[in-house]
Amino acid sequence: MSGFYDLFYKTFIYEDRYLYFLEGLKYTLVIAMFSVFLGLFLGIITSVTRDYNSNTKKLGILSKISGFYVYIVRGTPTLLQLMIFYYVVFKTVNISPIIVGILTFGINSGAYVSEIFRAGFLSIDKGQREACSSLGLNYIKTMRYVIFPQALSKIFPALGNEIITLVKETSIAGYIGIVELIKASDIISSRTYDYFFPLIVAALVYLLLTYLLSKVMKFWERKLNHDL
Repeated sequence: MSGFYDLFYKTFIYEDRYLYFLEGLKYTLVIAMFSVFLGLFLGIITSVTRDYNSNTKKLGILSKISGFYVYIVRGTPTLLQLMIFYYVVFKTVNISPIIVGILTFGINSGAYVSEIFRAGFLSIDKGQREACSSLGLNYIKTMRYVIFPQALSKIFPALGNEIITLVKETSIAGYIGIVELIKASDIISSRTYDYFFPLIVAALVYLLLTYLLSKVMKFWERKLNHDL
């Protein structure tokens, strides 16, 4: 018992080391939150662009660019993208690593969100689009009132999984100097010479975050299905 207390004291109390975990949690949540919003925005725009081209044969160039973006992002590791953004794209720019992290994770998530939404659009029976067309509804109104709400209810579980995955992926942000949860545990471990306890704490925090997120997503899924 005394050994456990010593580890707890060295990890949290001594030199106020608990502040590292609080800082890591703060940056993890900030990066994840803004990346989710950016990923949703890019994902919806990209998927709608490709769906619009598929149904109207317009915006062909934008559709090809969108497809290329999805292919490149999904075909390369997130860590590689993070390093390219930080050490190549923004090498000569005085920019916060937090912003670089948000842009990287948001752009990465956007490609996966795009495919999730596109799968949702394709799952809707084509007869509904034809019925909307016969009623005089244009593409925007068809998408807004008929296709998008139904697709959203079908893809919500996959969308929730992508958001949870994004939160966990922020653990690599330490590679560009951001003190997120893993980096915080690494800093403490380098001072206590004990990796077990700090890493277990970081793991428990991630488990708590993903548990809460899953509960929130299930709540909104039930609410969405009830409203429909």
